[in-house]
Amino acid sequence: MPAPLRIVLTESEDRTLSELRVAKTVAQRTRDRAQMLRLNAQGWVVPAIAEIFEC
Repeated sequence: MPAPLRIVLTESEDRTLSELRVAKTVAQRTRDRAQMLRLNAQGWVVPAIAEIFEC
């Protein structure tokens, strides 16, 4: 079985993704993906994230 995917974000990257998450001028898909990346960096596993976003 492959190793679980895990990302590490710098403070700047996390801040940028946080700003994208609430930006109204950005497509919903992009905002969702920004939140998915932040959740993964916080320790959430991919199957749990997929369940939250129903994908």
